[in-house]
Amino acid sequence: MKNIVLTAMAASAVLVSCGTVQSLVQNTFPYTTNVLVSTGVPADKEVSSTATATNVQTWFGGNNNAQIKDVRISDAKISVASPSGGNLSAFKTIKIYVSSSGTGERLIASRSNISTNSSSMSLDLNDTGFLDSIVKSSGLTVRTVYELKNQTSSDMNIKVALNFSSVPAK
Repeated sequence: MKNIVLTAMAASAVLVSCGTVQSLVQNTFPYTTNVLVSTGVPADKEVSSTATATNVQTWFGGNNNAQIKDVRISDAKISVASPSGGNLSAFKTIKIYVSSSGTGERLIASRSNISTNSSSMSLDLNDTGFLDSIVKSSGLTVRTVYELKNQTSSDMNIKVALNFSSVPAK
């Protein structure tokens, strides 16, 4: 009898921990993309770069779109990803938009008056409400719009890292 009780307790603990891990995984999911800033980009002019991501089903495997809701942007960072190094001081403004296959675009993060010599920084989040319909679509499109203070002397590769949060749909 003692072995049955211990086995049942161990099985319960495993099931609860698996559910907790699944819940944590579903609550935050990342998206990253690289933006090439070439030497030919003029200063004081907005330039745009667009990338299309796979949908949530591909991120989690299987059909999990029905299992999450209340999707919001929770974190947005940019960093210099080029092997030559560098910093973000050449940038004047950066804006990140998301849309569903290019339609219904919403600003989710931005930074103006950039004055950092750092190679990475967090962007200011724009609380645009829930992004369920965009993130769960078959084509999440992320558009990065930037403006340079000065033309760069060499190509620069910028990494855009976004984190989205959600709650499990029950």
